[in-house]
Amino acid sequence: MRTNWYCKLGTNSRRAFWTSFAGFSLDAMDVQLYAFMLPVLVALWHLTHAQAGLLATVTLVSSAAGGWIAGMLADRLGRVRLLKITILGLAISTCFCGLADDYVSFLAARAFQGLCFGSEWTVGAVLVAEAAPPEFRGRMVGAAQSAWPVGWGLAAASATLIPALLPPDWGWRAPFMIGLPPTLLVFFYRTRMSETEAFLQLTRARPAWNGIFAAPVLPSTLKGCLLTTGMHGGYWAIATWWPAMLKAERGFSTATASLYFGALVAGSFLGYAFGAWLGDRKGRRETLASFALGATLLLLACTLYPVSDQALLLLSFPLGFFALGMFSVIGAVLAELYPTALRGSGLGFCYNFGRGMAGVTPLLIGSSILGLGLRHAIGLYATAAYALVVVAAFLLPETRGRELRSAPADS
Repeated sequence: MRTNWYCKLGTNSRRAFWTSFAGFSLDAMDVQLYAFMLPVLVALWHLTHAQAGLLATVTLVSSAAGGWIAGMLADRLGRVRLLKITILGLAISTCFCGLADDYVSFLAARAFQGLCFGSEWTVGAVLVAEAAPPEFRGRMVGAAQSAWPVGWGLAAASATLIPALLPPDWGWRAPFMIGLPPTLLVFFYRTRMSETEAFLQLTRARPAWNGIFAAPVLPSTLKGCLLTTGMHGGYWAIATWWPAMLKAERGFSTATASLYFGALVAGSFLGYAFGAWLGDRKGRRETLASFALGATLLLLACTLYPVSDQALLLLSFPLGFFALGMFSVIGAVLAELYPTALRGSGLGFCYNFGRGMAGVTPLLIGSSILGLGLRHAIGLYATAAYALVVVAAFLLPETRGRELRSAPADS
């Protein structure tokens, strides 16, 4: 897990890495705030579990549309140009969440936030993948992806500390607005960036958006969608409902729940680092399959059996390691499946198709709580999702070390 790969990067590659890392951190913080504010909003607006699940679902579904559209535009207008737009949209939409006065306005703000959220990750992942040399592309993309647990942790800290310092009406609103100043800094930093060499060398006519469904690449698109549906389905089941489960079924206070969630986030950060290294060392498929199996076993242990509070705390760290660590590979895998002319469209469609399909998971869990209980509902849907990851890992080709500029469609 050495980091000497960073020393070999040029100036623009380093800028691509850091601007994406910062953008992904803000992406995660802004979107994950909802999970921590969920108990407050349920009590404030007297929401049903189905309504609470819908607030998560609408964000994921709209993010699917935003990511796909942004990916197509990035193939035509450029990666950097789109990233300047997406980061501003993310800041504005998140502020709208904090200014919402009722359920309907908050639902609309979350839909807008989803569009920008999906766009930011899609274009940033393409930028980093193209800026990375093939021999350590997995580590560079995975290191950028490790910004997600950083943002997740910032969301947990903001949701714990800020409401304790402000009056109740502003206590839940202020966390949604705290990301505005750093977002503006990221925007100005991106004004100093140049497009990747892979994109600049693409002088031929751009293919139609539906080129990812053409015969030569259609199998890759279908397998990529299967993979991302499983990864997102498992993750969003945990990310949306785990804090609520800790409070509702364990009776934890906000501070105690934050400790358990902190263990999950800490494990995920290490999982990103190890998964990125393993993907370059052993291959993408082996890494995906092993992490999905590990996440399944730990999730079943946490949700199927009545483990003690101490055992749950100990299991939270490896659960975060496996459940989030597999995401360190996904950016590299999807980028390597497509030629440069279709990379934004392909990555954007596959990743966000999975996110959109997974958007149903929080709603299904919310609707199943009365019959199954929250803990068992999380375990059921997340385990089924990780089974899809294992299947996809065996179906996908091994793409480790693939040279992005030499794809036939680029010539």
